[in-house]
Amino acid sequence: MIDKLIEKICGLGNPTAVGLDTSFEYLPDNVKNKCSSLEDAAKAVTDFNLELIDRLCPLVPAVKVQVAYYEMYGVAGMKAFADTLKAAKNKGLVTIADCKRNDIGSTASCYSAAYLGRVKVGEKEFAPFEADFLTVNGYLGTDGLDPFVLDCEKYDKGLFVLVKTSNPSSGQLQDKLLGGDGTLYENMARIVADSGSKLTGRYGYSDIGAVIGATHPEQAEAVRKKFPGMFFLIPGYGAQGGSADGLTVCFDDKGLGGIVNNSRGIICAYKKDKYKGQTFAQAAENAVIDMREDIYGSLKRAGKAR
Repeated sequence: MIDKLIEKICGLGNPTAVGLDTSFEYLPDNVKNKCSSLEDAAKAVTDFNLELIDRLCPLVPAVKVQVAYYEMYGVAGMKAFADTLKAAKNKGLVTIADCKRNDIGSTASCYSAAYLGRVKVGEKEFAPFEADFLTVNGYLGTDGLDPFVLDCEKYDKGLFVLVKTSNPSSGQLQDKLLGGDGTLYENMARIVADSGSKLTGRYGYSDIGAVIGATHPEQAEAVRKKFPGMFFLIPGYGAQGGSADGLTVCFDDKGLGGIVNNSRGIICAYKKDKYKGQTFAQAAENAVIDMREDIYGSLKRAGKAR
């Protein structure tokens, strides 16, 4: 699966994932004013997402869909989540279900079946919320990762495992030294690398990748040097303070090795003065183009542009 993502990135010249972390509050006022129930809100979110997918699929390789923004609208919200993933897949986009699932044994297997594998009912098998990649929290150890890795191998899927997250307080735990074995996040990266060692694609990257925040370039650079076969999902660009210049350390010398997520900066671009007067879809399109050029310019200055 990682090969598919890399080829989409190279084909479009754009290592951007659009984060469809779509809160009802992000929608235009004329849409929100027509809604009076959870079902109305979920339907409006779905329509908003589908218009963005149609507009942006020629420009970006992937979307990341954060489940929390859908769960809060109940059953209707989870249908919106499923419909969004399906619509993106039908448009040829690589899909990342951002769920950060975390458990062990049979429970982890159930989570994996919901997003990566299959659920059997009688003689039929179903993929309830099928995605190409799933974000997981591996800080329970390898028995919390193994069920997901097995489904990645069986169904040609991928993972992005939390290693060094973008939030300001991540260092409270993740940067702690573990004796002579380095920091907690470095040990987590080692577990991720070992878990994905048998799932390396033809470009030298594993299907089992890492979440590495753009807001921590020093730590990102350390992980890139130690684990050259690890592909990064990079949150934190834009609204969280991560810059294009700072995230170049996440990429290898060929400009590969990562995909940069941007959520509010794209889906809420129509609210910015820069895109004033544009529809939300037009503004999102222009924000994607601006982000692509911003990242490309930084990679070029770093000598990593393709």
